[in-house]
Amino acid sequence: MLFEEFGAAPRVTDVPKPACPPRGALVRVRATGLCRSDWHAWSGHDDSVRLPHVPGHEFAGDLVELGSEVPEDAGWSVGDRVTAPFIYACGRCDECAAGDSQVCRNQRQPGFTQWGSFAEYVVVEEASRNLLRLPEGLDYVEAASLGCRFATAYRAIVTRGRLETGERIAVHGCGGVGLSAVMIAVAAGVEVYAVDVSDAALAAAAALGAIPIAGGEGAAERVREASGGGVELSVDAFGSPQTAVASLRSLKPKGRHVQIGLLLGDQASAALPMDEVIARELEVLGSHGMSTGEYPVLLGAVADEAFRPIELVGRTIGLDDVPDALAAMGTPGASGSGMTVVAL
Repeated sequence: MLFEEFGAAPRVTDVPKPACPPRGALVRVRATGLCRSDWHAWSGHDDSVRLPHVPGHEFAGDLVELGSEVPEDAGWSVGDRVTAPFIYACGRCDECAAGDSQVCRNQRQPGFTQWGSFAEYVVVEEASRNLLRLPEGLDYVEAASLGCRFATAYRAIVTRGRLETGERIAVHGCGGVGLSAVMIAVAAGVEVYAVDVSDAALAAAAALGAIPIAGGEGAAERVREASGGGVELSVDAFGSPQTAVASLRSLKPKGRHVQIGLLLGDQASAALPMDEVIARELEVLGSHGMSTGEYPVLLGAVADEAFRPIELVGRTIGLDDVPDALAAMGTPGASGSGMTVVAL
């Protein structure tokens, strides 16, 4: 699926098969997620995207080719079932050496800095560093649902948010990444407040065990009232100035706000109430994907059914359905609740 102009109708067409880089790999895509980040890329909100472009960044498939410089002892073989983080780390910078590949200074991203996974084949850069093996029993659709949204939510809550037993969390925005955050927090045994403007999204969050809170104007006040003064952790899983501010104002003193949803384009420099940050000693944290080293724990937990992200997949569509589904992501609630995964 290719687009040649930002915001213009994409089309499904034939393009040349991509070449496999010397240190990379070529993967036959079997399933790929459709998320709001793809909508941002198509809308022209990300200045790393160059036209014409193939979006898509969370995928699972079969390894069909390895680059000539990939070491034999890396352990990969054609036919292996694989996935990869949406951040292709270089493996050589200081951040990668410290285990923080999610903020690699030389990172590349499928669907953004290079063509992505809304196609039969996708390139994985630095295969020795970025390829991940799928556990037995984890199918392609569920694996694709992990690639951005579930992994991002997991790191945001567990690593960056430092959620602890007995705390309470508010999740603002209950699309794919928001419902992932709800599922992870409910599994941790904490009280979860799910905030959204969509009745369907709130119903989906409630079915997972969250307390639904109507979004929009006054959402922060409703969270504080329901929680008896505010929550210890709050995340903006949608990505707008309004939801970011509502998330921060949902906190009790000394609380922690984690920004998951992207704020791009003219919203990139959105103002936050820093007077409240100072007066109540709040923490404002960013979270960007997940490091390669953290994935085996998450993949193992899903394979063992500690989490069931497949329950968050609201619909599975074909590649021909992606143009309409992509455009619908610009309207909250228009694409339904849960994740959309494209099966190829």
